[in-house]
Amino acid sequence: MKATGIVRRIDDLGRVVIPKEIRRTMRIREGDPLEIYTTSDGEVIFKKYSPIDELSDGALQAAEVISKLGGAPAVIFDKDHVVAVSGVSKKEYSQRRLSRALEEMLESRRSYEYRGSGESFRPVEGIDVRALAVSPIISGGDITGAVAFLGGKDDRTVTDDQAMLCKAAAMFLGKQVE
Repeated sequence: MKATGIVRRIDDLGRVVIPKEIRRTMRIREGDPLEIYTTSDGEVIFKKYSPIDELSDGALQAAEVISKLGGAPAVIFDKDHVVAVSGVSKKEYSQRRLSRALEEMLESRRSYEYRGSGESFRPVEGIDVRALAVSPIISGGDITGAVAFLGGKDDRTVTDDQAMLCKAAAMFLGKQVE
């Protein structure tokens, strides 16, 4: 665990303020759920709660199935990072953050399909592979993550089957979270 050097007091209602710098760095937004853990040493640990991460085994199975059926690498994200991958190196993608472009797309609650015209984008921060299709995972009216098919560095475009598989997997995972 890394010390920040920041100290905060608990107020009379039992609240503590998480400093803005930490919220920005950890991408914690107003209304985000946090899990609270305690250790036997008396430490209190706050962790961002991810309902998609809770379904990591199911997410991995969904990624494997749609990757095989769609013939392209598949990635499943929660609101912050990669949760499951299939068809690419798990080690390379594990726990990588969403790109800003994907975050903005999810905030606008829209799907994406690369059809050869228009601008493409990279969904995973630090990896130069573009998205073929992306569908948001919506649960209880809230965005909880995304499902994506990845292309290569070639000019390949999304197929109708891949676009449909991406949407179906997102809908399935959204129902599992509920």
